[in-house]
Amino acid sequence: MFADRIDAGRRLGEVLVERGETADVILAIPRGGLPVGREVADALDTPLDVVVASKVGAPNNPELAIGAVAGDGSVWWNDDLLTYFPVEEDYLERERQREAEAAREKVAMYRGGDPLPDLDGKRVVIVDDGIATGATVRACLRQVNAAGADHVVLAVPVAPEHSVAELEDECDEVVAVETPVVFGAVGAFYQNFAQVSDDDAVGYLGGAGA
Repeated sequence: MFADRIDAGRRLGEVLVERGETADVILAIPRGGLPVGREVADALDTPLDVVVASKVGAPNNPELAIGAVAGDGSVWWNDDLLTYFPVEEDYLERERQREAEAAREKVAMYRGGDPLPDLDGKRVVIVDDGIATGATVRACLRQVNAAGADHVVLAVPVAPEHSVAELEDECDEVVAVETPVVFGAVGAFYQNFAQVSDDDAVGYLGGAGA
């Protein structure tokens, strides 16, 4: 159990330092990943930036992620899930366009320009506050890999064992402080999992102690 995202970020940073991880940039997934990412960036003495994606929810169940759209407009679909819960193509296209616009708005808010910093040949650590379905994380990982990153580590405070195993195919390494076998929701592992406002999230990009 983590006290809050700051506590989770500090503990994640400690694990990364102990493992000897280095990076050219830390990319946090807004909004919840930014307070975690701030602590990790401070621990590794590395610049903090963001990588953006917006999940696509299932019809009548928006919390069930059937895909995600990255900040560069690329899309990832959960083909296994869509096999069991077929969704009309019109819905997929409509939601893809809607979430692509949402991703563009997030990019404008946090970066004001390109979806990503220059990652060609860089060592990158992607940080979020936890993994549930992994849809958003997958879209972010694929975007970063496509941008030419040389080494990509996904680092989170908590993720289910099966998600860690699955995501190892998308990056060079997955680091998680806790990997519970029984997993319900990310928030269940935090004493305080209050939403992070946009203003607060942007503030974490300001530097150490922001």
